Amino acid sequence: MSKSKFFLLRLSLPQRIIIGLVIGTLLGLFVPQASWIGVLGSLFVGALKAIAPLLVFVLVIASLSRSQTGFDRRFGFVIFEYLLSTFLAAVFSVIACFIYPVSISLDVAKAAEGAAPAGVWEVLEKQLLGMVSNPFMAIAEANYISILFWAIIIGILAKKFASPETHRMLFDFSGVISQVVAWIINLAPFGILGLVFTSVSTSGMAIFATYGKLLLLLVGCMLGTALIINPIIIFCILRCNPYPLVIRCLRESGVTAFFTRSSAANIPVNMRLCERLGLDKDFYSVSIPLGATINMDGAAATITIMTLAAAHTMGIEMTIGKALLLSILSSIAACGASGVAGGSLLLIPMACSIFGIPSDAAMQVVGVGFIIGVVQDSVETALNSSGDAIFTSCAEYAHWRKIGKSLPKFLGGTTETDI
Repeated sequence: MSKSKFFLLRLSLPQRIIIGLVIGTLLGLFVPQASWIGVLGSLFVGALKAIAPLLVFVLVIASLSRSQTGFDRRFGFVIFEYLLSTFLAAVFSVIACFIYPVSISLDVAKAAEGAAPAGVWEVLEKQLLGMVSNPFMAIAEANYISILFWAIIIGILAKKFASPETHRMLFDFSGVISQVVAWIINLAPFGILGLVFTSVSTSGMAIFATYGKLLLLLVGCMLGTALIINPIIIFCILRCNPYPLVIRCLRESGVTAFFTRSSAANIPVNMRLCERLGLDKDFYSVSIPLGATINMDGAAATITIMTLAAAHTMGIEMTIGKALLLSILSSIAACGASGVAGGSLLLIPMACSIFGIPSDAAMQVVGVGFIIGVVQDSVETALNSSGDAIFTSCAEYAHWRKIGKSLPKFLGGTTETDI
């Protein structure tokens, strides 16, 4: 084997991803007509999306059936973290919009497709009805609410009624699926190469020209949430420097999520990251897919900023009461974004309704969102998915302290981890 090949094998996965990113960018700039390169990205994302529902279903059942403790306070705590961070992301975005108000053109020719939900209850109703859908259809359609619902029920009952042989079979099957996921993730550099090539060859840098200020505000608020709000939450809980954990999760989870633009596809990546962080598999195999459904900081920021931009454009008076109401509404709506076609963008008209913005104008705002969606959705997904790993880790490490176990070395403790 040549030295160059040996050198590439010695590189870590993040380093190989960076190489793929650079190569994909260069190919997109110099040979944009080579569309076949983009197929690598489609294959990678398709493989992750295909295996993730089965992985979650099997891991949750296997973990609960073999767990000695079942659900404990960590689950309630991580849900609290998810909801708190989503609400604070909305509040942070409101404050940013007051400081740096942005106007947008509502004369958008490109119309958004699809019907927006009429209210928060419609979003919640869809989630509740989706929860009890056929479990096989849920796996086929990647309906994670339903997957979690049925996996939790089956896992708890399997713990009580299944034979030792069944427990062993579930454990072995989860190991097989996990190995398939490991192989797919090791192909990430090629997938990232194809995804970056597609983005650069089709969109280039022109997207920043027309809607640069709005995009800057969106990205700035999401980065502020990732680098200010989330670290503050972690510091208040763990009382240690939060940035080693935040940077690790952004680098190993956020980068992949940025290019796949799918929290669901990034679930296997987060699973492996949690394993490397030394977390309890019984815990993170449930909390990670749960976070992919309800931890939506980026969606809350998008809904808030786009709504306030529309209100500012139309000269609608802004009050603290309305801003607070928008933050609460955006947080609740964001938790249902994964169950709505079009994600957070199609929830904007619902938020616009509290300011009396006409539905036609609101759907034009959605159209603007689709135009900048290449960047907006990528950053949003990176924030959401990396937050799943961050808050799962935080809840686990808080539990460690409670039982007298030291924090990992990279957070100032003594416990060894693989990171």
